[in-house]
Amino acid sequence: MHGDSFLFQAFIYLAAAVLSVPIAKRLGLGSVLGYLGAGAVIGPFALGLISDVEAVMHFAEFGVVMMLFLVGLELRPALLWRLRAPILGMGGLQVGLTAALVAAIGLGFGLIWQQALAVGMILALSSTAIVLQSLNEKGLMQTPAGQSCFSVLLFQDIAVIPMLAVLPLLAVASTASAVDAHAGPIAHLPGWQQGLITVGLIAAIIIGGRLLTRPVFRFIASTGQREIFTAFALFLVIGIALAMGAVGLSPALGTFLAGVVLAESEYRHELESDIEPFKGLLLGLFFISVGAAIDFPLVHSQFGLIASLVGILVLVKLLVLAIVGRIFHLATPEGLTFTFALAQGGEFAFVLFALASGNAVLPPAVVDPLVAVVALSMAFTPLLMIINERLLQPRFSTSGESNREADPIDDGPTPVIVAGFGRFGNVVGRLLRANGVATTILDLDPDQIAAVRRFGLKVFYGDAQRIDLLHAAGAEQAKLLILATDDPEHTTHLAAKVRRHYPHLRILARSNSLEHSYDLMHEGVEDVYRETFDSALVMGVDALRYLGFRGYQALRAARIFRQHEEKVVAQRFEMLDEDADAYASQIRAHLTELDELIQRDDQEFRARMDHAWEPSPPATRGE
Repeated sequence: MHGDSFLFQAFIYLAAAVLSVPIAKRLGLGSVLGYLGAGAVIGPFALGLISDVEAVMHFAEFGVVMMLFLVGLELRPALLWRLRAPILGMGGLQVGLTAALVAAIGLGFGLIWQQALAVGMILALSSTAIVLQSLNEKGLMQTPAGQSCFSVLLFQDIAVIPMLAVLPLLAVASTASAVDAHAGPIAHLPGWQQGLITVGLIAAIIIGGRLLTRPVFRFIASTGQREIFTAFALFLVIGIALAMGAVGLSPALGTFLAGVVLAESEYRHELESDIEPFKGLLLGLFFISVGAAIDFPLVHSQFGLIASLVGILVLVKLLVLAIVGRIFHLATPEGLTFTFALAQGGEFAFVLFALASGNAVLPPAVVDPLVAVVALSMAFTPLLMIINERLLQPRFSTSGESNREADPIDDGPTPVIVAGFGRFGNVVGRLLRANGVATTILDLDPDQIAAVRRFGLKVFYGDAQRIDLLHAAGAEQAKLLILATDDPEHTTHLAAKVRRHYPHLRILARSNSLEHSYDLMHEGVEDVYRETFDSALVMGVDALRYLGFRGYQALRAARIFRQHEEKVVAQRFEMLDEDADAYASQIRAHLTELDELIQRDDQEFRARMDHAWEPSPPATRGE
């Protein structure tokens, strides 16, 4: 009977997903809203086809853990360090302002300060699962709005750790038994021992990820058994989650850290492909559980209060997020996406409310309505994003084409695909066209496409990150892919995806900085072109000539400089993990080497050549 019950429950969950998600997608509502709606219908407060929602949700929360592991795999430590300002700045400001405003409102509702502070901290969180899933579906993760959302969500996940520590301190009654019920295996050890174990665990994850996992992955890969590789990937994620939970830390944060450590591993893409299906299924199960957890009898009996609280929560978050977006100079369309994406409660709220209730911080009369408020706010998130996408974003698009589908590519295969046709890609594309080289050009800026088409150039609207679009553009037959997009993160992500799906394509990538060049080199791109490097060399040549250097001197110096710079960039790339002093010492040595190269070349050239043919340097202005 137990087996039949389990199979029946699994059948109900799968049937709900299979029926609801395609319908929701066809209606343009997104998969998340489909899952939530399905959960509400089959839950214990509607059709009653499932009963023990809480047990399922605890299991399904592991989907969030896997999702953050995959997010970590996309973020190398260097990239994470580069995001430190928005993580600490945007995330800290959002959590602080939201907690303060919600706490003030809680005091207005008659809560004592401890309860108001607890409610403020818990409701300051947003849903990592819903937001990242929605942004990924809409292809917005690599936009400034998507990166800002991710930064805030990451800070919130980190903030859960001090919240777990602070909440029991806000108890307004004796809670010894409750604390025992929620304590982890090391909770009864002295504080210094708990701290030592926690630091040791984090160090073990970092060191083990760097030193131990590669030999293990290499050994397992040598067996040729794909299922064992998948099993080890799951073992790694589950083991880290259990270890982090045992010391009282967030399992999601631990697996995220492990993902960051493994981001530079050669097995990163294999891990992604193995974990992705499990993550998708568990996240879907989690969303269904959230929908099923909505207590409709309670909502009906306290409809006015709960509806008001949902409205207040969403409005407070919209206000705070709009302020944060403005302070950090997000453009209006990006700021709106950032604001509407995060205006809900988060899945960690269920865990924190349970902890607050168990430690007598919040009474059931406060917790029960607020759980319904969080669940309903999460259910409304896809609707808020639809409002932003369909009603607000078109007002800030000059062409009205920002949300259109990708253009059908009706040209035959060409030897070159150009992604991005702005000020950089435009020059490359026109040069190729002038020399009779056929190209397929993709761009995401409707205004740029409209302007270029007026001059007779054919550009297709579409995101080159979409594999189906690259396939339609003839990536299998093409020889070169030119990445000329102006968003560094987009370019890097696209390079990684192309390397994985079309390894035969030679990638020529535009880089906006030396750091971005290293990111591209990490993804295996050999032909990287810094967008300002050549124009800076031309200016340097002209500066030397105006200062009295002959043309041959200036041009040969520039040529030597280019060759030396290309060699040095490759050498510095190998030294990225060295300490700062060694890196600085190497740069000083390269500068001295460059001076000696140019001087030696000039002496050798003078000894060999008669340069009487060289005209005098051009006259400076005013002569």
